[in-house]
Amino acid sequence: MKLTILTFLFLLITGVGLSNAEISQKEKSALIELFQSTNGKSWSTPWDLNAPVHTWKGIKLVDGHVVEINLFRNNLAGTLPESLGRLRYLTHLNLAFNNITGVLPKDIVKLKRLRVLRLEMNRIKGSLPVGIGQLQELEVFSMFNNFLNGSIPPTFGNLTNLKELNLSSNNLKGIIPNSIGNLTKLEALGLFENNLEGSIPEEMGKLGELRELVLANNQLGGEIPAEFSQLASLKILQIQNNRFDSYTGLRQMNTKQFLVFDTDEKTLNPKFNDIQLQRTRMADTKFEDDDDNE
Repeated sequence: MKLTILTFLFLLITGVGLSNAEISQKEKSALIELFQSTNGKSWSTPWDLNAPVHTWKGIKLVDGHVVEINLFRNNLAGTLPESLGRLRYLTHLNLAFNNITGVLPKDIVKLKRLRVLRLEMNRIKGSLPVGIGQLQELEVFSMFNNFLNGSIPPTFGNLTNLKELNLSSNNLKGIIPNSIGNLTKLEALGLFENNLEGSIPEEMGKLGELRELVLANNQLGGEIPAEFSQLASLKILQIQNNRFDSYTGLRQMNTKQFLVFDTDEKTLNPKFNDIQLQRTRMADTKFEDDDDNE
């Protein structure tokens, strides 16, 4: 009994507890597959596969489970393995600013605890999964500057905890789904530089927390919804380079609320500010696809 108590006290004092416990072979193998499929040996900071998992760069464990992977700007090159879907306790996945190719793993929608998904500034192609609406804990979904195509799934409207949605600088087409109006916690929406068409849904007037709305460089048309006057929190609005027929909806807004206000209707006195470059998360640049068959 004394030995057991002493062992417990030793673990408590040294900080070696459940948070650093070794993970299951299933989760460890999923990490190893990620390492291998993204050319791990050439990462800026590669993992030592012989060392304990909790010492690997960007990996956070809680109670013996992987809860965070942060390999931002770490020279990952290759595709994401389907085995990522086995990391069921994952809450944060940040693989932004790398050279990841291929398509999103279909099993990524199994990560039901995921709150932050950042894959911006990669070379990921293909369509967004219809099952994205299953990730109802998501607060951040950012995939700007990739090669995504197809339409925006209406199931995004199920992500009612979402605060940031950024799909700018892709090849998305079709309409902005009305279900976006369900995202009442949304603070930033970036759909800049795609091939979106149709009218802006009036349901977007429900986004009372929205501070940034960037819809520029698309093929949107029709009228600006009168419901835009309800967006009292909006500070950054960019809708230039579209095909709108009428800007009446904008005339009902208090333009003094804006830090950045960019529209093709110059009688509305567009305004610009350095904050546009320093603060906004919406991409103004886009990779050139050197290999369409990549």
